[in-house]
Amino acid sequence: MRHKVVFLDRDGVINRDSPDYITNLPEFEFLPGSLEGLRRLTEAGFTCIVVTNQTAPARGLMETETLAAIHDRMLAAVEAAGGRILDIFICPHLPEEGCGCRKPRPGLLLAAQKKYRIDFSSAVMIGDSATDIECARNAGVAATVLVQTGNGEKALKELSAIGIRPHRVAPDLRAAVDWIVATRRSEKV
Repeated sequence: MRHKVVFLDRDGVINRDSPDYITNLPEFEFLPGSLEGLRRLTEAGFTCIVVTNQTAPARGLMETETLAAIHDRMLAAVEAAGGRILDIFICPHLPEEGCGCRKPRPGLLLAAQKKYRIDFSSAVMIGDSATDIECARNAGVAATVLVQTGNGEKALKELSAIGIRPHRVAPDLRAAVDWIVATRRSEKV
């Protein structure tokens, strides 16, 4: 069973988000501190897995090969900075398709759990949207961190309206990692 797993959303957590989608390599821009945060997670012995809804190919805004190239570049940059992302799980479906893998449904997390035998009771989800936090809760992930980059402020209002609170709210990925590493040391996560 794999322990110490951190699930991360992509847009708004690792890289800048865009209301018009990230559709090409020049638009993919790391958020300040995200590479450092991923390096610190790796150094602290955490397994990092990205779980992301990516509908731009289904909407005809980009080719699937471009999405793969963006992810290849992201993985290479993370490794060059001393971090490691084990895998990327993608929901390519449009919201109206009603699939089980589109967050807030837990399909992406469950697929990762099945593939890597992950213990959700010690896992953490970092996201910037209400759907990220709901997804983790729906899957039974132990802890959630909402970052205020991306859609974080809007997400706080949405979560409050449905009576859900993340375990932690952090200004960015670097601060989220600080909390995760410190909490793990005291064995509260």
